[in-house]
Amino acid sequence: MKTIFKIEDASIVNQMLDEAEYGTLALCADNKPYSLPINFMYLDDVVYFHGAKRGRKIDILKVNTFTSFSVVESYSLIQSYFSSSDGLACPATQFFKSVIIDGQIEFVEDYDEKVTALTTLMKKHQPEGEYRPLSEDVYTKAVNATTLYKLVPKETSAKFKFGQNLTAERFDMIVEHLRARGSEKDLATVQQMLVLKKSYNI
Repeated sequence: MKTIFKIEDASIVNQMLDEAEYGTLALCADNKPYSLPINFMYLDDVVYFHGAKRGRKIDILKVNTFTSFSVVESYSLIQSYFSSSDGLACPATQFFKSVIIDGQIEFVEDYDEKVTALTTLMKKHQPEGEYRPLSEDVYTKAVNATTLYKLVPKETSAKFKFGQNLTAERFDMIVEHLRARGSEKDLATVQQMLVLKKSYNI
């Protein structure tokens, strides 16, 4: 990983994980890889997942709890001429945020921990509320029927690419082009670029 793209500020990484809608869970059994997009919740430096009690995912985790989980948030596609006037294709790229977490899965049996994690999921996807608290007895059967498991991180790495490696001239060219194109994603990309610009003194 290029040092220039590596993000070590835990607060920035945590914010991305708090806001991301889903990630990809990578598993392996009998030398056969298996990956799946999955909804998750991030709480106290642990990634929680929930689902059914049966299925391929659960079968694999019963024999191999080692896993890798990745979250990617895509930003603007950067056309080659956005940062160069030499006519070459090479400068074309895409800006993004990514986090990879490697660790081991543990199944959660504690009822209170289940409720806390599932409450975090509800707050993430239904922040306006409008539902009865999951701590109420009406949810007891549903909570007990839900399989909850968590990824305890052993190693976490983050890579954000927003032009930190570019010269000031090329960086400013991209900002100008993105503002001119003006899509919602382009303007969000510019915002991220300017935030990281301060960190890298571009």
